Amino acid sequence: MSTPTTEQAADPTADPEYAANLRRATLASSVGSALEYFDFALYGLSTALIFNVLFFSQEDPAMATVAAFATYGVGFLARPFGGLFFGVLGDRLGRKWVLVITILLMGGASTAIGLLPTYEAIGIWAPVLLVTMRLLQGFGAGAEQAGATVLMAEYAPVRRRGFFSALPFIGIQAGTLLAAIVFSLITLLPEEALLSWGWRVPFLASFFLILVALFIRVRLRETPTFIELEKHDQIAEHPIREIFTRGLPGVVVGIGLRMAENGGSYMFNTLALAFFVSVVGQEADRSLLTWGVTLGSLIGIFSVPITGAISDRFGRRTVYRFGAVFMLVYAFPAWWLLSLGNYVVSIAVIGIGIGIAVNSMLGPQCAMLPELFGNRHRYLGVAMARELSAVLAGGLAGVLGAYIIAVSGGNWLLLAIYMATLALITTASTFLVPETLRRDLTRLDDAVKVSRDEVGDDVSATTVTIRTVGW
Repeated sequence: MSTPTTEQAADPTADPEYAANLRRATLASSVGSALEYFDFALYGLSTALIFNVLFFSQEDPAMATVAAFATYGVGFLARPFGGLFFGVLGDRLGRKWVLVITILLMGGASTAIGLLPTYEAIGIWAPVLLVTMRLLQGFGAGAEQAGATVLMAEYAPVRRRGFFSALPFIGIQAGTLLAAIVFSLITLLPEEALLSWGWRVPFLASFFLILVALFIRVRLRETPTFIELEKHDQIAEHPIREIFTRGLPGVVVGIGLRMAENGGSYMFNTLALAFFVSVVGQEADRSLLTWGVTLGSLIGIFSVPITGAISDRFGRRTVYRFGAVFMLVYAFPAWWLLSLGNYVVSIAVIGIGIGIAVNSMLGPQCAMLPELFGNRHRYLGVAMARELSAVLAGGLAGVLGAYIIAVSGGNWLLLAIYMATLALITTASTFLVPETLRRDLTRLDDAVKVSRDEVGDDVSATTVTIRTVGW
């Protein structure tokens, strides 16, 4: 690479080679995020409306729904193990090739779901196979989003890290939006066609997204910060030991930050549909209600990068805390309005919940989680914070929420209290973490172990240095 000019030093995106790599990294992360959330949103939408009918005994429909949500939760149980396994590889071998492997595993499992026989055809083996595919899907997804988050944070220019790190998460909204649109369209089919072959089509279509993502990621270059680790021979020999000793405070705080964002997301994306059906009855128009998820994803396409950019100016914690408090205040009126059984009102409630409450936290989170961890174990740290919280928040939300609906007869107040509790945990967590704005990502120490004064010094730093920490 040629020596950078004064303009390029002030704005690294002025360097054509850097700008090209940044665009490639953004595209690679976005397509993977779109595939992951297309699959997960599609699975979530199918859980309450299709899988409970096709893959479980119908002797007790309410318990069949609970069992279907349990398989949904199984995917979250697999994610921490995938994050642990691939996180170690990402910190030892690099970010690029781990992302190639995870997209193949995750997308392949999702495609295979579209080929599974139903309970009527093979009995108990139907849910067994469904759980197996869900485990594989979750295992790959456990490192996919962490890898995309780390990749973009390490590629992004320091002073615009919040904005650039949030751009791939448009893929999350695009994937969720695409899943909602596709699901809305297939539910227009006659019920017999929907339950026989229609539901399989979007799962099988995942195969084409795999090919696109794979083509882009193979051409991607390794991130600058990982190259620095290799150059200075500072790659962690025992990243698992490091993350569960020195890095544990960062993981715990990261989990707390994710409780409202992740749990709230899956409550609005999937549980709200099951709750609405419990209120209105089985005659509920399923295709109409999924437009709430579509609206939320459409809002998120704008709200995620905007809140990421705002965090570049006002700090990660300030913006994150706004989103958590908004969800706390929104929880009670939202679930009460859903209990009214009005389609238009419910679509608006779900859209605002996803598009504003959830995504006001997701925007700053894209840069904040990678900034919490040192360079030696960043991939693993982000993966553990994301995926352990996914089990505690997202996975549990479906199972516990479905159980609350079943045993309480659809009590909206209990669901509102549940969501408010998640929001309180996240609000409290924003007071436990130092401001990470513009933190030097080549540092080897974690942000949560640094005094506020020292973190403040990082905000004004304009140069990148390697700091060797004595172990």
